[in-house]
Amino acid sequence: MPVASKLPGVLSFQRCLVPTDARFFNVFDDGTITDLPVVRHGIRGTQNVNKKSKPESAGATSTSAKRAEVSNIQTTDSAKMAPGATELEVRFALRFVDLSSALFACAPGKSDTADGIRELRDQIGTFISAAKESDNGALRRVTEGFTRNITNGRFLWRNRVIAKSVSVTVTDGERELATFDALSKPLNSFDNVDPSEQAVAEVMASGFRGDRQAVLQVTARVGFGVQGPLEVFPSQNYLEDKSKGFARPLYCVGQPGPVNEHGLREMGQAAFRDQKIGNALRTIDVWYPSFAERMAPIPVEPNGASLDAQEFFRDRKTSGFDLMRRIGEITPDNSPEGNFLLACIIRGGVYSGSDDA
Repeated sequence: MPVASKLPGVLSFQRCLVPTDARFFNVFDDGTITDLPVVRHGIRGTQNVNKKSKPESAGATSTSAKRAEVSNIQTTDSAKMAPGATELEVRFALRFVDLSSALFACAPGKSDTADGIRELRDQIGTFISAAKESDNGALRRVTEGFTRNITNGRFLWRNRVIAKSVSVTVTDGERELATFDALSKPLNSFDNVDPSEQAVAEVMASGFRGDRQAVLQVTARVGFGVQGPLEVFPSQNYLEDKSKGFARPLYCVGQPGPVNEHGLREMGQAAFRDQKIGNALRTIDVWYPSFAERMAPIPVEPNGASLDAQEFFRDRKTSGFDLMRRIGEITPDNSPEGNFLLACIIRGGVYSGSDDA
């Protein structure tokens, strides 16, 4: 099939892997489970900013020189386990969108022709249909990658790093599919998928093929080897204009409570944003050019953008944009290009081209 010279002026895909927020809970030895709150409070810290040194003025003396402020008074958010809690529990659910509905908009820009738009739509439809029909192609490889990032607990982020034990239980909404020892599962490899992982991947694949009943419920139990108010780490909010002295806002769900007599205020239940869960699950790109050197997967992003490395790992020839332009000549088999292009479609996003290109 012919390759498009450029992408159309309007081209976008809707997200097909749809997670909920992941809420945090305290777990106690007697089986009691309670919400784990984000608490807003004040702290007196120290100044630890790497400021550019300035020479003292020529006339300054030890008594007249300005003294740097040592104290750093802040308002911050924290999320800590309850005093009697023994484990952290994190729960989220996954829904799926039929890949046939992935294409959200494909319309011409000023320099696009109606025939060209129809041709690209047909190419995208052919690619997606082939992906859905294949039993051992890109859809299997991509869903196995998503599954591994569930079973290895990657979605727990910093909490996984400090964990002593992590178990992840997955159900399909009606029955338990399996419970996994997350710390025994690799973070940098998506090979050697066991039968229990394959059962989870098959639910995902059926959802992407159009099964409206497909759903996954994920529950992680995290043990830290200690009991008591240990700090845990939900998502952190970004604020464009933080008030002076406000250090760190954390993400939570629910309504804030009143300020108590100690100046503490519960802001809601600690949680990961759905975007953070999605980013963890799609950290399956082992097909970018420098993977053999780094041996670390990156999130599926059209340009291979990595916030951790502050780098783009894909150039114009290997980007999702160029692969989308060549979708008519790529098949959704288990190949670097086929896997990555399908993963990009599942991720969703805007692929519109410029009329100035």
